[in-house]
Amino acid sequence: MKRSLVVAITGGSGAIYALRLLEVLLADGRDVHLSISPAGQEVIRTELGITLDLEKFDPAALPLSPSEQSCHPQVAELLGISGEQVSFVPTKPTGRLHYFHYRDFRAPMASGSFLTDGMVICPCSGGTISAVAHATSSNLIQRAADVHLKERRRLVLVPRETPLSTIQLDNMKRCAEAGATILPAMPGFYHGARTVRDLVDFIVARLCDQLGVEHSLMRRWGEAEPTE
Repeated sequence: MKRSLVVAITGGSGAIYALRLLEVLLADGRDVHLSISPAGQEVIRTELGITLDLEKFDPAALPLSPSEQSCHPQVAELLGISGEQVSFVPTKPTGRLHYFHYRDFRAPMASGSFLTDGMVICPCSGGTISAVAHATSSNLIQRAADVHLKERRRLVLVPRETPLSTIQLDNMKRCAEAGATILPAMPGFYHGARTVRDLVDFIVARLCDQLGVEHSLMRRWGEAEPTE
């Protein structure tokens, strides 16, 4: 049985990774419980030109449906895709997106009794990693991460910052020792990357691997290139 997955968007950089991940998870039929921090809201506005209202969130504001009409022009430009290529996935999403305010501690994922198949924080700011490392749980995102660690469930953190201080490295080490997977947004090129979309898919593919979600987003090492 496919259980729900938790996705959180915080600061840093790489909002496009989060949107692509949501698209793939929903297309796979997963119910996704989403929370966005104010810093994550600002990253989405700055990088993608999408303005979200965290108090009255409308899922339709995110360009997740595979149609030209729903794809934000700035997202299409970033990925280098034209109108006829705009669909991220060829099938209609069958999963459901549930949004929870970052201050809502009554949300299901604030409790260990709510079963999930894992959680991803993408992108994951240095401040969020610090909060997870020290179990401060000052908002829903941090609390949900703490819950996944204590319940020994998958927790994947996606930092995107360089260079890294010894403090940040120590915090990542603490999270890893507690059971989290640190998956930096560091795309590879060996799979025949030619576009920004290819680089985005590389990271999302690795996230799906960690969550046990099947996909065909990239050519794996050792696989032959597809013939025309």
